[in-house]
Amino acid sequence: MNGRERRFEILALLEGATGALSGAEIARRCGVSRQVIVHDIALIRSEGVGVVSTHHGYVLVRSGGPCRRLFKVCHGRDDAGDELNAIVDLGGTVEDVIVNHRAYGKVEVRLDLSSRREVRRYLDDLMSSKSTLLSCITSGYHFHHISATSEEVLDEIGEELARLGLIADLTPYEREKGLG
Repeated sequence: MNGRERRFEILALLEGATGALSGAEIARRCGVSRQVIVHDIALIRSEGVGVVSTHHGYVLVRSGGPCRRLFKVCHGRDDAGDELNAIVDLGGTVEDVIVNHRAYGKVEVRLDLSSRREVRRYLDDLMSSKSTLLSCITSGYHFHHISATSEEVLDEIGEELARLGLIADLTPYEREKGLG
């Protein structure tokens, strides 16, 4: 089977799946390495097909795109790993981090974290440098756009962040502007 045929097979596997399929499982079914599957998934995504990476594997987005929600959270540096891992473990992708600073205005940085490996690399980069979390300039308060395969997954993520004590209340200004 050539690459084009394999990518067609990957899409067929994802279409028929009732849940997430791991890269290793797809590789086994296609008779190639997991690294080949990672490359194929990247090519599939580059063609505009919605494939989401979760902690449990790959999922084909069946509606017009992944569901997305803005969450306001607050925590210190030591809780960043718990926050991000909770999100990716439940199947979410942390698209960005946003702070609203009185002097600097809105500052937004793209993250695209969808696995523990990506979270670990992100945190390792921060810890091995003189850099710090963007949210440190706003006393730990920040927002994340989080995408997932369904509203139910986003609800679960919100419940878990609340259970961890990380959800922050919106200010009257933020409510007025329709944030969160």
